[in-house]
Amino acid sequence: MRALVTGANGFVGLHLVAHLASCGDEVIESDTNILDRETIIATIAATRPDVVYHLAAQADVGGSWDSPVETLRVNVEGTLNVCDAARLAGAQRVLGITSADVYGHVNQAGPEDPPIDETTPLRPLSPYAASKAAAEYIYLQAGLGHGLNVVLARSFNHLGPGQSDRFVASAIASRIAANERNGNTTVSIGNLEARRDFTDVRDVVRAYRLLIEHGTPGDAYHVCSGRDRSIREIAEQLVGLAAFPMTLEPDPELLRPVDLKVLCGDNTKIRTRTGWEPQIPIEKTLYDLLEFWRHNPDGVETPQPR
Repeated sequence: MRALVTGANGFVGLHLVAHLASCGDEVIESDTNILDRETIIATIAATRPDVVYHLAAQADVGGSWDSPVETLRVNVEGTLNVCDAARLAGAQRVLGITSADVYGHVNQAGPEDPPIDETTPLRPLSPYAASKAAAEYIYLQAGLGHGLNVVLARSFNHLGPGQSDRFVASAIASRIAANERNGNTTVSIGNLEARRDFTDVRDVVRAYRLLIEHGTPGDAYHVCSGRDRSIREIAEQLVGLAAFPMTLEPDPELLRPVDLKVLCGDNTKIRTRTGWEPQIPIEKTLYDLLEFWRHNPDGVETPQPR
């Protein structure tokens, strides 16, 4: 399979490229600016991929509050450009990556509530979430209006080695690794009580390829573990891996203007359609994440195929 990946040098892109190559796919890595319509159309036309994985995006939820226009342009206008480019190049299928953040305020008050499924109404809370909800309608129009075969992956929180410290678990791991180098014993933290559904990025990219192969065009699929964990639990597990005792210290500067209490997904649909399920335990994910920051305090390490 000849596969083009937008955002190939990003966190998920690096892992996806490695996974596709290990599966024997011919991978075309693209980091073309997706707002440059003419260039992205020319790039995809020149490579004529069978499938397109559209990962390029503005993915910083917190940062979207400060840069809402940029977020909307990249995630909506950029998605339109990629869909048009894929269609004009004759791509057989596109995997559109959206986000569980599109659900926003759902009726989940705590861990005792059932996970949400793909029929849950969209109620985006942040500018990022709104941009991803709008992108879903771009994909829908590309399918209904132009016949482009698009499968949607609504991804919940994912993490793993190579992730930016703009994301909560990776930020905690980076602070712990920095403390190990400089001797500090406190780790700054934001909202400890938020609960999220975490999946290892290496499991996530397996799901993406399976959705390209077996997903139904026009359908959305949750890529998630089906279990929510508190940020406190994640932070305490990471601190427990530190080389010496450290304590968590709340920092009001790390709080978002508005934050969801809990977000947990039902992964029945993707399991039934593709047979996918997460394989990597959270303990290994967090260990690998901390090891990444210990060995790569400033850079990005290319992941190994799996």
